[in-house]
Amino acid sequence: MAQETGTEGDLRRFSQSMIFFIIVIVVFALIYGYIGWRLIIPAAFGLPVNILLWSLLAVLLILPFLPVFTRNQGEPNLLMDVIAWIAYISFGFMTLLFAVLVIKDLVFLTGLGLQKIVLLFSKTAQAGVDIPDAVDPHRRQLLINSVNLGLLGLTTAVTGYGIFQALRKPQIVEIDLPVPNLPTDLEGFRIVQITDIHVSHTIKRDFVQMVVDTVNGLKPDIIALTGDLVDGSVPQLRHDVAPLADLKAPYGSFFITGNHEYYSGAIPWVKETTRLGFDVLMNEHRVIQHGKGKILLAGVTDYTGGDFYPDHVSDPHKAIAGAVSDCHVKILLAHQPKSIFEASKAGFDYVISGHTHGGQYIPYHFLAALAQPYISGFHKHDNTYIYVSNGTGYWGPPLRIGTGPEITLHRLARA
Repeated sequence: MAQETGTEGDLRRFSQSMIFFIIVIVVFALIYGYIGWRLIIPAAFGLPVNILLWSLLAVLLILPFLPVFTRNQGEPNLLMDVIAWIAYISFGFMTLLFAVLVIKDLVFLTGLGLQKIVLLFSKTAQAGVDIPDAVDPHRRQLLINSVNLGLLGLTTAVTGYGIFQALRKPQIVEIDLPVPNLPTDLEGFRIVQITDIHVSHTIKRDFVQMVVDTVNGLKPDIIALTGDLVDGSVPQLRHDVAPLADLKAPYGSFFITGNHEYYSGAIPWVKETTRLGFDVLMNEHRVIQHGKGKILLAGVTDYTGGDFYPDHVSDPHKAIAGAVSDCHVKILLAHQPKSIFEASKAGFDYVISGHTHGGQYIPYHFLAALAQPYISGFHKHDNTYIYVSNGTGYWGPPLRIGTGPEITLHRLARA
């Protein structure tokens, strides 16, 4: 089979992107249309108000796509930052409202179904006696609109809580990794992980500076940034990520690519993170000696990296190839938890991942569970442990419900 040329690969990716974009537009249109159907139509406003509300829905549907389309365009743009805040907050609100309305309708349909069953088996139904509809249509409409108004208020309150959770200072999560026969010199060795910061239109330099100060305060031996640092180009975000150059760890700071680096220009970002002082691990490893103890620290490109560049195919086996045999623990940095399958086969003791954001906000956490074997926390897969961070920032809607941002301190401990 002939090898795919660069132009053919670009055309294939463009075609895939267009198909994905069309699917997303259709799904969003169904969500926003459902909201209008269940809220605007029952309210029975006059024609001018209906036109205004449906037009507002259409604008809110389009807004979230604008920051995505301009992600790699030009220099920092204050207007686009403002639009992004409006777009993403409204999108978070609308997706929560959609979930609430679906739950309400399911409850209503369940109640209606039970009522029909009761009537079917009641003596009155058996006797064939018609039961008049005792519910006044105007009272029914008032009840529906009152419930809808209450649900709007509930969704607003939940959205506010989600914003507060997303923007708060990340909590410090401490994980002890049990290692058999761990040398005394490696007991308590500290690896601090930050991941999924998503520096962008809504996450700026002040947040990055706070993360840097917090990480340095933990006095790490190693710092691991496990991908999805940015959503935007180097020219747009260079100023915002600049504080990362102040990270301090005696055995270095390490970076691996996440899928959003590829959306934002992986090759420029690899160069930029290197300039900031990171050792970028691309299917390779380093051996770190601390006293008499040795740690093999490896990193892979993102699980989807090969879809963008043929030489960026994620490969845990390549990352450990040629490793010395006397390392006391073998650790892999892999952005997506999916890497656990090959990492376990390759013989790694521990995989440190992110990507999922812990689901970010309920009830949509199930989407992450459909795509990844693990979405949060510490797990054992065959003979390999894996930790999946909830992420240090957020992506898209500045919402976190059911999961909070974190900075993770991994400590080596004797099993």
